[in-house]
Amino acid sequence: MQLIDTHVHINFDVFQSDIQAVRDRWRSAGVTRLIHSCVTPAEFASIQSLANRFPELYFAVGLHPLDAEEWQPDSQDRIRSLANSDPKVVAVGEMGLYFYKAENRDTQKLVFESQLQIAQELDKPAIIHCRDAAADMAGLLQDFWDRFGTVKGVMHCWSGTPEETQLFLDLGFYISLSGIVTFKTASAVKESAKMIPEDRLLIETDCPFLAPVPKRGKRNEPAYVQYVAAEVAKLRNLSVETLADQTTNNACRLFGLGSK
Repeated sequence: MQLIDTHVHINFDVFQSDIQAVRDRWRSAGVTRLIHSCVTPAEFASIQSLANRFPELYFAVGLHPLDAEEWQPDSQDRIRSLANSDPKVVAVGEMGLYFYKAENRDTQKLVFESQLQIAQELDKPAIIHCRDAAADMAGLLQDFWDRFGTVKGVMHCWSGTPEETQLFLDLGFYISLSGIVTFKTASAVKESAKMIPEDRLLIETDCPFLAPVPKRGKRNEPAYVQYVAAEVAKLRNLSVETLADQTTNNACRLFGLGSK
C-alpha cells in the first residue's frame, strides 16, 4: 500500500533532532512521497535542503495568509523565480485567506490573488489555506476565473461543511483531509469526507500540527497519514487499500508526480 502525504512542514525545529527516524517511520508506514508546503519564501533554502536529502520529498513556495503583511513589491517576482529554480517545486503556496480574528482582510486578498497569478502563469497547483473565509474565498476565486481563467489546486487541511465543500468542488479543486477528520467533534468534516468525488480526494497530516486519533496531542508526523487514510476509508465504506490507491493517484495527477 502506497500513501502520499500532501502537506507537511518537516523543516520546523521540532523535527531537527530526529528527522532520520521520522523518515524511517514514514517509509515503514508506506508513505512513498510527500509535498512540503511553504509558509514564507525565507524557508525555501531549508525546504530545498530536505528535498535534496530525501528523494521522495517535493515542495512548494509561497506566503501563508498569516504572514500577508510581509508581502513586498518584489515578492511576486521572488516567488516566481524560486518556483522556477528547482524541478522539485511542484506547487505554489501555501496561500489563501485566514479570517479568524483578522484585521487585514483586504491585504490578504491582494496577496492571495498575486500568488494565484503565479500559479496560473507557471501551470502549477495552488495549495490553499482557508479559515473562516469560505464565502469570500469562493467569490474571489470565481472572480479570478472570470477575469483571468482557472487555476488548479487543493483546499488543504479542509474543515468546511458539505455546502462549503461543494463551492470548491464546483470550482474544480481537490479537497485534502487531515487529522481533523478523525476527531469525534468533527461531524461536518466527516460528512464532507463522504461526498468528495473519488478523483478529487487527497489526504495529509499538516504535521507537526493536528495529529490524528490515536496520536492526538502528540507531535504529528508523516507516518500518521495512515490514520487519516483509515478514517476516510471507513467513512466512505472502502478498504484502506482502495482509499490509498485513489488518493495516491490523485496526488500524482495534481502535482505532476508521474505514475505511482
